[in-house]
Amino acid sequence: MSDIWGYQPTTGYTAGGSLVGFKVEATDGSIGKVDKHSDEVGSSYLVVDTGVWIFGKHVLLPAGTVTRVDAAEEKIYVDCTKGQIKDAPEFDKDKHLSDLGHRQQTGDHYSRYRT
Repeated sequence: MSDIWGYQPTTGYTAGGSLVGFKVEATDGSIGKVDKHSDEVGSSYLVVDTGVWIFGKHVLLPAGTVTRVDAAEEKIYVDCTKGQIKDAPEFDKDKHLSDLGHRQQTGDHYSRYRT
């Protein structure tokens, strides 16, 4: 299994590109738009603003959940269901970079669903 915190080479994403504003599609529908992202090696992620879907919350998605980036359509496809995303550890925008425990919990949560 590859690293959950890295973009897979098959996604079509090129490091350094901006994904802010791209729509994010789970396997069973849209979950929101990218509010922030990082393509730092070993620590890449998306922060997605879910809008009204889960009451205006933000969710943290490790880059390893991304299956495809469609730059022309400005859409990102992830290999998670809405339920899996909703059940992820709560995102704390002030701690996600500094709290290694939160990062570990989030990575473990999404790693469970990878094949």
